[in-house]
Amino acid sequence: MSTTARTPHQIIADHYAASDRHDLDGMLADMAPDVRWTEMAGFPCAGTYVGAQAVVEHVFQRLAADWQDYRFTLERLYDAGATVLATGQYSGTHRASGRSFTARVAHVWQLHGGRVTAFEQFTDTLLVAQAVA
Repeated sequence: MSTTARTPHQIIADHYAASDRHDLDGMLADMAPDVRWTEMAGFPCAGTYVGAQAVVEHVFQRLAADWQDYRFTLERLYDAGATVLATGQYSGTHRASGRSFTARVAHVWQLHGGRVTAFEQFTDTLLVAQAVA
């Protein structure tokens, strides 16, 4: 096994691989204790949450409760050193409305010392809102 530290790009690739496996512990493994996680204004769980537990409660658990088959499909990771950009697609079916959506998305990740320190999401919130209504 290599003792080489993982790059920010690999850390984020590992996060998405854990997400695909529905491995919450794996998704949280590299988050700094004071990670700042921002969901875009207009998104159902909009806001900035500090700390992994806040992210779990206000984002991951809420998405799982409100959406059936909610997922992020990664298309590409862009390596910019301590910043990693992911592009892809969200999709899911809102449980209450029964409506589905698909929307393009970009995630911007900031890392320091091998830990995720910030995350920011950019997506077409109108497409999501139309599925909720």
